[in-house]
Amino acid sequence: MSDSPPVRLAQKMALGIPALLIGGAYLSEFGFGLFPCEMCWWQRYPHFSAIAFALLSFFVPPRKLWIALAALAILASGAIGGFHAGVEYGWWEGITGCATTQVADGTDPLKAVFDAPLTRCDEAAWDLFGISLAGWNFLISTLSALGILMLLSRGKKA
Repeated sequence: MSDSPPVRLAQKMALGIPALLIGGAYLSEFGFGLFPCEMCWWQRYPHFSAIAFALLSFFVPPRKLWIALAALAILASGAIGGFHAGVEYGWWEGITGCATTQVADGTDPLKAVFDAPLTRCDEAAWDLFGISLAGWNFLISTLSALGILMLLSRGKKA
């Protein structure tokens, strides 16, 4: 039995959106030097899970379950992004000690820690139209996850 068009679209979105967001995160990191803080990494983990769930939906039944789990993982990343954006905008306090240092390969680890730039969670490294990367992740992830779940609810039983 083939799936309905809404389910197929939800499946493609469940794979494509987190893949694009992870790709964008790595492009900003390695292409533009915007190193992630600890909370930035927290936003990436659910996207990795969403990609895995979406890939499973292509091969392992029940397809709609895997797509729904991918959507929930995308939504989790959006929630973390919303919390992180609130910390960046000063709406609430973040996790104490939330920062990361960058350690280059082949260097003395202690020297690297002392010499490395500190990436703070409460300072947005970049924004577009006043919205930080965490804020964009919140908006894109939350809206797309809700869209995926809506499409699944419109699809016929798989």
